[in-house]
Amino acid sequence: MPPLPNSRTEPDGSAVIRILSYNIRSMRDDTDALARVISACEPDLVLVQEAPRFFRWRKKLARLAAASGQVILTGGGTAAGPAILCTLRATVERAEDVLLPLTPGEHRRGFATAVVRFGGARIGVLSCHLSLRKDERYDQSGMLLDRLAGMGVEHAIAGGDLNERPGGRTFRRLTDALQDCWATAPWGAEHTWTRDAPHRRIDAIFATKGVEVLGCGVPSGLPGVAEADLRRATDHLPVLAVLRVPAA
Repeated sequence: MPPLPNSRTEPDGSAVIRILSYNIRSMRDDTDALARVISACEPDLVLVQEAPRFFRWRKKLARLAAASGQVILTGGGTAAGPAILCTLRATVERAEDVLLPLTPGEHRRGFATAVVRFGGARIGVLSCHLSLRKDERYDQSGMLLDRLAGMGVEHAIAGGDLNERPGGRTFRRLTDALQDCWATAPWGAEHTWTRDAPHRRIDAIFATKGVEVLGCGVPSGLPGVAEADLRRATDHLPVLAVLRVPAA
């Protein structure tokens, strides 16, 4: 597996950044393995789904962030599960948690969002976990695109657990407007849900058209990422993308 570029700021002010999207199942599994996987991927931003939401959720998420070389940027219980972690390389311009309309009898959903800078690059960031219900999921994808469009930035990324495979109408709605980073520059493994057959890609990272995708995929085989840790950390596999974001 070819190596992915390291994070850096280019002479022209653009930035190479590493983004990890990861459903951590409320940290109910092996949290040490989870922290090791995140650390080995060396992300600048971690788009988390199913962060702890209830008793002492801030302390639990802070503990994971510290163990993996990150800090909490936004989200968690206040976004109904999605969260964003970052390294100190990021300069945070603003952050906001967004709760989505609640369907009676269904799980509350939300977005964790932020605008951050890396060197001369400015980028909007969104972490999401879409509904298990296809109609509600499709509506939420429209809210996601509206949210990105309203962030006041030229370049943006969104990542999360879509609960849908490529080819579904929600996935297609997103790829009609955004780059599917794995399809644009596949690297590593594809499938993020492997607990039963057939294996599926239901987690993804998307980027607006002006962002250059240098590679994206499940980091199986990445130095420091042990297969045993991937199995123990949570019930999803993470998605790692390396992007070059133009200067603002």
